[in-house]
Amino acid sequence: MKTAVIIPSRYGSSRFPGKPLAVIKGKPLIEHTVEQVKKCKKVDYIAVATDDKRVYDFVKSLKIDVFMTPKSCKSGTDRIAFVASKFLKRFGIFINVQGDEPLIDPVLIDEIIKSLKKDNTVEYITAAFPIKDVDSISNPNVVKVVFDKDMYALYFSRFAIPFNRDGMKIKYYKHMGIYGYKRKFLLDFSKTKSTLLERTESLEQLRALENGKKIKIVVSKKDSVGVDTPKDIAKVEKYLQ
Repeated sequence: MKTAVIIPSRYGSSRFPGKPLAVIKGKPLIEHTVEQVKKCKKVDYIAVATDDKRVYDFVKSLKIDVFMTPKSCKSGTDRIAFVASKFLKRFGIFINVQGDEPLIDPVLIDEIIKSLKKDNTVEYITAAFPIKDVDSISNPNVVKVVFDKDMYALYFSRFAIPFNRDGMKIKYYKHMGIYGYKRKFLLDFSKTKSTLLERTESLEQLRALENGKKIKIVVSKKDSVGVDTPKDIAKVEKYLQ
């Protein structure tokens, strides 16, 4: 199966308007993300999906394919499903690398692709990393995930899960901004209605869990600092240094 990495990039973020073109060490955020994806070894095609002409024009200048998606697309998954159904009909695997992940590990992307190709039962996959910063556990911008012994997600939350009632020594995992989908799952999932838990936490992956779908978890060997607010720019620059 041929694999496409599509990077959804929305200009009008409520927490950080204009985020894709915010400059980090001399380059716009979206350029950093594209450069990381270009280091992958198992990717057949790379493109950006956006709803803003400013982002579109800049990505074009990088000589990377870019697609304009409707304003009605509510999530990155919706943007990718639109591109998959309209333009990329020969691809069987789609990887969603969120445009605000400038430090995403190319090895992790390749590992996710490998897992999707190796196991026919896996149709939806994402990644996690052990939280080492105590403040991140209570930070609602850092999404937490818990999973079972077979590495399938049990729940995602902006709250600290699991709740450590007795002060036990436990490991918290943060959810990373990357997803992998088999083609059929992607197109079917994009047509499903929003669910209560999804709307409550503002996490679209909960829609899959509420509909009885399984989400495979890969634990990354490297951390990645996502950009949710302007304050995160300094964190990324510090990491790059």
